[in-house]
Amino acid sequence: MANSNELAELERKNREVVLSLYEALSCRDVDTVTKILAHDLEWWFHGPPSHQFMMRLLTGADNDNKDQKIQILHHQESSFSFAPKSIASFGSIVIAEGCDSERGIYWVHAWTVTDGIITQVREYFNTSLTVTRLSNSSSSAAKIGRSKSKASTAEIASVHCPSVWESSLSNLVGKSVPGLVLAI
Repeated sequence: MANSNELAELERKNREVVLSLYEALSCRDVDTVTKILAHDLEWWFHGPPSHQFMMRLLTGADNDNKDQKIQILHHQESSFSFAPKSIASFGSIVIAEGCDSERGIYWVHAWTVTDGIITQVREYFNTSLTVTRLSNSSSSAAKIGRSKSKASTAEIASVHCPSVWESSLSNLVGKSVPGLVLAI
């Protein structure tokens, strides 16, 4: 990016893409969803398999099941609403978080937007997330290069990775949740 105004505009557009996806999902607008998501979307999931609501929503998994219990479960899963309570962006990465207090479920999505298309999602359920930015300054790069050649732990520890975002809703689920760091 040439300047901070261009970066701010890119981040605004990326947030709009992600918000458009959530709106399309809530309206079950398949055409808009397919226009926003890359056909080869890269998907990372951290959480219990029973919480893969987004995957089931997008792929239609369980739609062909004839067992009544599974269909009732699918109805409950498909009624899961992804309504972000907060959204933030850092270049091509857009972070959205929300929760369903009744079910005790807290979620964070880290979307990667490239040229107006979502190319990657990292999905975290009942996990507190901290996003850090890896420093790309020449002094840090030089320290990393020296640490590889010398294997000095003192120099590795000196690399600066500031926290740029932290989950704020994870305490709403009423239980302890694991924490992860996402480096961007």
